[in-house]
Amino acid sequence: MTEIPAKGLRTQTHAVDFCVVGGGLAGMSAAIAAARHGIRVALMHDRPMPGGNASSEIRMWICGAHGKNNLETGIVEEIQLANRYRNSTGNWSVWDSILYEKVRFEPNITLLLNCSCNAVKMAGARIGAVKGWQFTTQTWQVVKARLFADCSGDSILAPLTGAEIRWGREARDEFKEDIAPPVTDRKTMGMSCLIQARETDRPQHFVPPAWAYRYARDDALPHRGHDFRNSSTNFWWIEVGGEQDAIQDTEQLRDELLKIAFGVWDHIKNQGDHGAQNWALEWLGFLPGKRESRRYVGDHILTQNEVRAGGRFDDLVAYGGWPMDDHHPAGFYHPGKPTTFHPAPSPFGIPYRALYSRNISNLWCAGRNISVTHAAMSSTRVMATCATLGQAVGNAAAIAARDGLTPRGVYEQRIHELQQSLMDDDCYLPGHRREVSELTRNARLDASAGDPEPLRNGRDRPVDDEETSWTAAPGDWVAYTFDQPVRLRRLRLVFDSDLNRQVPAMPCSYPLLQVIHAVPPTLVKGFHIDVVRQDGTWETVFTETCNIQRLRQIPLDAVAHACRCVVDTAWGNDKVRLFAFDASGAAV
Repeated sequence: MTEIPAKGLRTQTHAVDFCVVGGGLAGMSAAIAAARHGIRVALMHDRPMPGGNASSEIRMWICGAHGKNNLETGIVEEIQLANRYRNSTGNWSVWDSILYEKVRFEPNITLLLNCSCNAVKMAGARIGAVKGWQFTTQTWQVVKARLFADCSGDSILAPLTGAEIRWGREARDEFKEDIAPPVTDRKTMGMSCLIQARETDRPQHFVPPAWAYRYARDDALPHRGHDFRNSSTNFWWIEVGGEQDAIQDTEQLRDELLKIAFGVWDHIKNQGDHGAQNWALEWLGFLPGKRESRRYVGDHILTQNEVRAGGRFDDLVAYGGWPMDDHHPAGFYHPGKPTTFHPAPSPFGIPYRALYSRNISNLWCAGRNISVTHAAMSSTRVMATCATLGQAVGNAAAIAARDGLTPRGVYEQRIHELQQSLMDDDCYLPGHRREVSELTRNARLDASAGDPEPLRNGRDRPVDDEETSWTAAPGDWVAYTFDQPVRLRRLRLVFDSDLNRQVPAMPCSYPLLQVIHAVPPTLVKGFHIDVVRQDGTWETVFTETCNIQRLRQIPLDAVAHACRCVVDTAWGNDKVRLFAFDASGAAV
C-alpha cells in the first residue's frame, strides 16, 4: 500500500514561554497561574471544552481534602465560587462556559481546543516543540516553548519524549507499603461512564437497547448502592478497565461501560420497585472518566507511608486529604466492595520534586500523573488536589521563564519564592506562613471594632487554635496609617468563603425540588477602599458592589498617608470575617 501525502493541510506555529498539554482542572490551573504571572502560555486540549473529568462530558465531582477548614483555595476555589454565583441550579452547560471563559479570556493564553498532541521535537533531553492535530480546523498546531507541562492524565508526552514512567501497582516490599499487593503488576483503577436521572410529574417509560446487559435482581449489583435519588450516588462504581490497558483498550472498555450503564438504569426502572416510576434517564456519559494510567517518575516518588506521616516536606507546594481510595482493578466485576478507603491524614503535604520529570529537563507534570506510587496516587488523584498541583506548576513555570531555570532549577534555587507566591495567590500550604509586606508590617493598624491584628499574621484561613481573622459588620472599617506618604501599588484582601460549605455544587440527579446553590452568605459582597490624601481628606479610590470571590488583589496607583477597607454589605450573614488585608507599595 502506498502512502499518499496530505496536500493542502495547514500548519500554524505558536511561540510561547510555556506549553501545557491537557486542559483538565490541573492543566487549566497551570495555564491560568502562569499567564497571570506574566508569561505567554499555550494550552492544548483534545476535547471541545476544558475541564476534563469535571466537564459535562464526564461529570465527575471535584473532590479533595476532608476535615474542618481544609477546602482547597486558589484557582479551583475561584472557579467554584463563580459557578455558585452564575449557576444556582447546577446546569452543566453553564458550568462548561465558566471553565471555558477562565482560559479563553485570560490574557497571555492561546487556547487550542479539539487538538490532540501526537508528536514532539526534542533537543537532547529537552522538548523543543509539540505538535497536535486540530480536527475541527484540519490544521496541524505546532507549539514551540522553553517549558512544558503534561497535564493530560494519560501522560501523552511520556511515550513521545522517553520520559521515565511507572504503570500499575508497586510490590509491597519496594516502598514498605502495607496496602500494596505482594507482587508488582500492571493493574490499575478502572474508568467509569456515569448516568444521571431527572424526576418528572408523570410516569416515564424506558426501553433499554437490545445490547444492554440485564440485571434482574438487586443481588446482581452487590455492594453497588443505586438509590439514584440520593445526592451522594453518582454511579462511580460503573467501572471497568483496571485489568486491561487503561489507554489502548479504552474504546472496547467504553463499549462495555455503555452496556453496563444502560443495564443498570433498566434494572432501576424495570426490574423491581426502586421508586423510579416518574424518573427518566437524563444523561449517560459516552466518554469514560479515567482514574489511573501512566505516572511520571520525578526526583521524588511520594509513597503511602509519606502520606500517612503527613507529608512534611521542605518543598511542600500543595496538599491532599482524600483517603487512599483504592478501587479494585476488576471494578464492576469484583463481587466485593468496589473500593477500600485506607485512612490518610487531612491535610498531608505534596512535594514539588514529585511534579517534574527526572530525565526530561524542561517537563513538569500535574494531575493524576505525578510522581507517586499507586498507593499514594489513590489519594492524590482527586480533582481539587490536582488543581492545586497545577497551580503550583504554573507559578513555578513563571519563575523558571523569568530566570532561565529548569523545573529542577526552581527547586534548587527558588523553592521558597515559589511557596510564597503560591500563598500570595491564596493556595494554602500546611505548616507554612505567608510573608506580609514590609509596608504592612510597619504601618499602624486600626479598626472600627474588634482586633484587626490577625489580618497581618500570614494566616489566610483558620489554623488550629490561632486567631486568624477580623470580624466585621457592614459599616465597619480597618485602616493602615503610614509613617510617611507612600505610593500604593496593590491591596490584597482575603474574605471568608466558608471553607466548610457543602461540596460539590454540581448535581448527579435532578429531583423536582432541586437544591439551589448560592454565593456563600459568609462572603463580603460590597466594600470600598479609601485613602488619605496630602490634605488629610479621605477619598474613595475603589468600590466593589458585587464581590463573589475570596481573594481580591486590587491594583492601585495612589499616593496616600493612610488607606482603609470599609465593609458595605454581605451576601447573607450579619457579620463577616476577613483573613488578610495587605498593602504593597513604597515611600515617595
